[in-house]
Amino acid sequence: MTVTEQYATRQVVRRAPVTQAATTDAPARPRPAGPGPLAVLADAGLEVPVLGGGLVRHVNLDVAASAPALEVVAQQVTRVLPYYASVHRGSGYPSQLSTSLVEDARAAVARHVGARDDDLVVFTRNTTDALNLLAGAVPGDTVVLDLEHHANLLPWRSRRVVEGRATIAATLDALDAELARRPAALLSVTGASNVTGEVLPVARLAEIAHSHGARIAVDAAQLLPHRRVDLAASGIDYLAFSGHKAYAPFGAGALVGRADWLDAAPAHLAGGGAVEAVRIDGVDWKHGVERHEAGTPNVVGVVALARALAELERLGDRARHEHEQALTLRLHEGLAAQQGVRVLSGFGDGLDDPSGRGLGDRLGIATIELERGSVGLLAAALGAEHGISVRAGRFCAHPFFERAATRSNGLRASLGAGSSADDVDRFLDALAALIADGPAHAYDRSPDGWCPRVDDRPRPDFALA
Repeated sequence: MTVTEQYATRQVVRRAPVTQAATTDAPARPRPAGPGPLAVLADAGLEVPVLGGGLVRHVNLDVAASAPALEVVAQQVTRVLPYYASVHRGSGYPSQLSTSLVEDARAAVARHVGARDDDLVVFTRNTTDALNLLAGAVPGDTVVLDLEHHANLLPWRSRRVVEGRATIAATLDALDAELARRPAALLSVTGASNVTGEVLPVARLAEIAHSHGARIAVDAAQLLPHRRVDLAASGIDYLAFSGHKAYAPFGAGALVGRADWLDAAPAHLAGGGAVEAVRIDGVDWKHGVERHEAGTPNVVGVVALARALAELERLGDRARHEHEQALTLRLHEGLAAQQGVRVLSGFGDGLDDPSGRGLGDRLGIATIELERGSVGLLAAALGAEHGISVRAGRFCAHPFFERAATRSNGLRASLGAGSSADDVDRFLDALAALIADGPAHAYDRSPDGWCPRVDDRPRPDFALA
């Protein structure tokens, strides 16, 4: 029974566990290499229960949504917690230490992204929060592409959307023409698609924006954890990113960029810490980062973010890049050999193709659609029966997904620096088996998606009420 038939009838199919791909034209894959340079993750060696009993090593291929914490990040948080206190005005030692940790983290973020001396580093909750902050500061129109995540599509008060073309080169021409046709204050683009992993040439985009008197903002939520970004060298005016995608899932992100717009904008949050003075008939707002960081900051989150970035620097860009590129090629070559699967792509070209295999420049992300069947059911079975985490849906990028896909939803597998060749191979084998034979258990579709009809997986003690 195929996934399509299982989707239509919801009948249980019982079979022996499949360890090899049942139907595939893939050549024999080489012996899996060892784990990645970020092998020491807080979830390293995590075992998860599967339907019918037993434990398997968890394979995390949902890194593009949230990356696991680095062990050094978890250790840093544990060390900091006893000293956690309110910041900036406390007289006690823990308060003064917490204040210095936040400001040291601000300097570390600025250094990591190549910020200019007069750029601001404003700590936010995540990329969405950072871009909403910037949206309140833009003095005019914002031009975006249709491939944006909703975080970079929805916040802008005066938005003009340019539809992507068949190639990156043609898309750059379309943006150039739109900015020439009518001035805009800002061009805001993703650094890499969260659907396809395709990397955009941000330095070239900055040149286009600046040639028409516009500034450029880059949504680096996907790009920054995998590629080094340098604001000053690339000409980026504003950069937004999240810690939870950069191996620091403790609720902090940042907006880094030019001060003048941010100083002229209304405070992002109205509250304590953002003001010089408050009167019954008025308020004197502060300038700089304090203007937009009202309330008690996420001390632990920003410390975690700074520690994660420092560890990425220690490991080195080249080693991570080469490891992830090898896994990306392995993933895409394996999917290309799968029957009944189509890999989504936004563009037919790549301005830089390090693989030499026609992939273009992309991160370790692959989104597929099935010729027949439900990707939601497939994702549920991968998790419940094989211990493999992926994601199904349209990935908060509905306009781009509708342009790139032929089906209503896709299934996304995404890698990180801690991923291994064995992770990729387990996914490819499980995918082939499920497409050929269908799930081994019955599933029902609910408003929240597909779930096992009978879920006998125990929850850990800490999760029990």
